[in-house]
Amino acid sequence: MITAGIDCGAKNTKTIIMKDSKIIGKGMVLTGFDQEKAVAGSLEQAIQNAGISRSDIQRICGTGSGKNAIKVADGEVNDIKAMSKGAHFCFPNARTVTDVGAEEGRAAKIDENGNPVDFAINEKCAAGAGTFIEAMARALEVTIEEMGPLCLQSDKKIPMNAQCVIFAESEVIGLIHAKTNKADISKAIHDSMASRIVSIIRRIGVNKDVVMIGGVGYNPGFLAAMKRELKVDKIHIPDEPEFSAAVGAAVVAAEKAQGLEKSGSG
Repeated sequence: MITAGIDCGAKNTKTIIMKDSKIIGKGMVLTGFDQEKAVAGSLEQAIQNAGISRSDIQRICGTGSGKNAIKVADGEVNDIKAMSKGAHFCFPNARTVTDVGAEEGRAAKIDENGNPVDFAINEKCAAGAGTFIEAMARALEVTIEEMGPLCLQSDKKIPMNAQCVIFAESEVIGLIHAKTNKADISKAIHDSMASRIVSIIRRIGVNKDVVMIGGVGYNPGFLAAMKRELKVDKIHIPDEPEFSAAVGAAVVAAEKAQGLEKSGSG
């Protein structure tokens, strides 16, 4: 059985193609203003990567903030279930998953089958998401890729109290004017963001084997800050964490297709 999961996010649109519970293709394009074009481009890229034809795909499931633009989908799944199924696919023992994307952070407690049993979301401000680090990198005049390694060069603790990107940027500018080392400022930024994400996780309870998905999973400074805040030695991160929700959508597509086959209606 071949299924596809498409995650139309705020920044990127990702597609995963699975065959018999194995990933065989993937595609990713910038979402931009035309979500439907991004969906089509991502799907076509994944089809070519998998070496199959469009007609080989038996079911497509969509997710993400732009899931309504995924017209090719046979069904959709909400972000919480998609991230939960994606985390469970990569780490079957996972019971806590957090997704830190471009616009928001969220967390879910999941059962042994990867189904969410509780969740919490930070939607009020980008101070708990990847956009926050991007904005702070601009304030520090460094690249987004430099932010994480820069953070690891500091062991100082500088509190940041701002609850939104605008005020946090003002704090950062104040620290710059005070001649604070960039590494120390970067650590303060990552600690602040990690604190917000961990507060979301604690609402649902920290359970065995924490998984972090989303593009921020590539940031070693944020990973270190998260481990400090959670007081854990390890956080599991998939090889390509930005694809995890699309993986979850592809898993749900397979479950739906199998259900239809068993019922005799598909």
